[in-house]
Amino acid sequence: MAEQERIALFIDGANLYATAKSLGFDIDYKRLLREFQSKGSLIRAFYYTALIEDQEYSSIRPLIDWLDYNGYAVVTKPTKEFVDSLGRRKVKGNMDIELAVDAMEMAEHIDHMVLFSGDGDFRSLVEAVQRKGVRVSVISTITTQPPMIADELRRQADEFVDLIHLVGKIGRDPGERAERMQRYQERRPIQQAAPAPHEAAEE
Repeated sequence: MAEQERIALFIDGANLYATAKSLGFDIDYKRLLREFQSKGSLIRAFYYTALIEDQEYSSIRPLIDWLDYNGYAVVTKPTKEFVDSLGRRKVKGNMDIELAVDAMEMAEHIDHMVLFSGDGDFRSLVEAVQRKGVRVSVISTITTQPPMIADELRRQADEFVDLIHLVGKIGRDPGERAERMQRYQERRPIQQAAPAPHEAAEE
């Protein structure tokens, strides 16, 4: 029996959220995991996101908790608040370094890295991982205007997969999300929804 390809997923949470939103669908993370488990031996599925501290309720908390209990390695860090030159309050949450460190550490244990991001800053990381003999696929989209993926990242990848072609495999039924959120809100009637950290400015 042929040895299965060892795969690791690296999901830039804010970037994937924005990409899926631009394409008009929600990710079903259970289906996403199942899709890549069917392609080989899934060693690890990392999910990276920044979280706003000191908030009783965060709209992303139910997702983070679910991912943590259902096969994902969730990596988080607090966002930082700052005021820009025009006096506007901004929130910054960048997980690039955390993702890059994990990818370099995992490179010797995998055959195939799947990066869910369009961020051009990852081009150097992809090149470094490839030098270790790992095949790298990047998942984002060129369907939007402008495209969500940086051209240099797309060129560096061994394979580019447009997220729009995965909608049928990893997309969630729109009605399911509404029902799930309603159930969650009923359990926490006092809490008030806050803006999603995914909408935080990334720099």
